[in-house]
Amino acid sequence: MNKTAILYHSHHHGNTKKVLDAIAAQEDVDLIELPGGEHTDLSGYDILGFASGTYKGEFHPAVTYFIRQYKPAHGQRAFVLSTHGGKKESAEEEVKELLEQVGLPVIGCWSCRGFDTYGPFKLIGGIAKGHPNQADLEDAVTFFEEVEHH
Repeated sequence: MNKTAILYHSHHHGNTKKVLDAIAAQEDVDLIELPGGEHTDLSGYDILGFASGTYKGEFHPAVTYFIRQYKPAHGQRAFVLSTHGGKKESAEEEVKELLEQVGLPVIGCWSCRGFDTYGPFKLIGGIAKGHPNQADLEDAVTFFEEVEHH
């Protein structure tokens, strides 16, 4: 069995953390919050997940900064998980490219909508209300199981 950690940042409404908590409730995974977990020894992990909400189409800087500084252990692989308010944005692709640049092959990407009240969305009471919902959470667990056995 692979040993897996997910490094994440969840802000505003906690959408990303809600998804990660659903995964952690059913699977053996260590959740490491950024900023704060930068000095955790990750050399014993086979798979690293990187998770964030998207903010103006980008992952939170705490996550992307960590990736840029990271020196992977031999054989480590990565996956990307994100939540987004509006349409699916290019944040995943940018993070995937960063991971591959530092030597972490990406074995999967997953995202779902999340409640968002940023900027003008606040004026209309937010978008993607109720997300992530139960179906999103179940889908996230299924995705995790697939990458865990990759």
